[in-house]
Amino acid sequence: MSLTSEQRDRAAGVLLGAACGDALGVPYEFAARLSATAVPEMIGGGLGPYEPGEYSDDTQMQVCVAEVAARGRGLRSDLALDGVAVRFLRWYREGASDIGAQTRTVLASVDRAGGMSAEMRRAAEDLHARTGRSAGNGSLMRTAVVALPYLEDSVAMMEAARLVSGLTHTDDLAGDACVLWCSGVRRAVLEGTYDGVREGLAYLPPSRRDRWASWLDEAEAAPPHRFSPNGFVVPALQAAWSAVTHTASLPDGLFAAVRAGDDTDTVAAIAGALLGARHGASAVPEEWRAKVHGWPDLTAEDLTALALRAAESE
Repeated sequence: MSLTSEQRDRAAGVLLGAACGDALGVPYEFAARLSATAVPEMIGGGLGPYEPGEYSDDTQMQVCVAEVAARGRGLRSDLALDGVAVRFLRWYREGASDIGAQTRTVLASVDRAGGMSAEMRRAAEDLHARTGRSAGNGSLMRTAVVALPYLEDSVAMMEAARLVSGLTHTDDLAGDACVLWCSGVRRAVLEGTYDGVREGLAYLPPSRRDRWASWLDEAEAAPPHRFSPNGFVVPALQAAWSAVTHTASLPDGLFAAVRAGDDTDTVAAIAGALLGARHGASAVPEEWRAKVHGWPDLTAEDLTALALRAAESE
């Protein structure tokens, strides 16, 4: 797709915004919730040996998806989904500095069997069948980039969001959340508004639209910390949406997301992708651009270039 300079800036902000939110949240993950006046910093540490500015699994997995999207073949075919699966497994073996329990279970199962996307999807379905619980926030955290190859096709975007989510998260609520967030990112890149999140309700099954509309209402009426713990996909989305809708700038939105507490890097990565899509890469402070980095040895410049390749792929 041919983008204007403003749209290119906003598309470039998707991965960069997610990575900055991730790196800001890393030091505070599952620690005591920050006060309303505390200013999060990219100081590293957290649950892993993270360097200052280093992002975690939230962005690492999204990079895997972005690499496939940037090849120009979309994300809905078996070939593309196999490409995502291969990259997830490479990340699992080589770069996973942190990994959610549900994602670890699925990838470990497929890694032992040497499978591809079909096997990964079956492993996710088997996990759901055994436990009845597969609506963690682990597919929502990596979903924003799915919108970029589908800026001209909202229906294809919806299908891709569910397919990529379903590689590890079978529950309908996880897929719904990915559809809503991708819809939000798509509209933000194209028009610079957040209208797409609520527009995404139209892409959900009618039986679940009112419930999700109510959850969005709750997020708009309460501060982000009201939606904690947020390992479940619904409060994770609500915390991120609350942070986005209660602030006017990208930095303030990310600070609010980290102050939500609990799974701070994930909530801030989710919020950061939408904030970046709305405000653009140019809204990211230079100090953050200089610091942010992570697997597989990517910098801010690399992340923005990758997002643009995904958005402008044929």
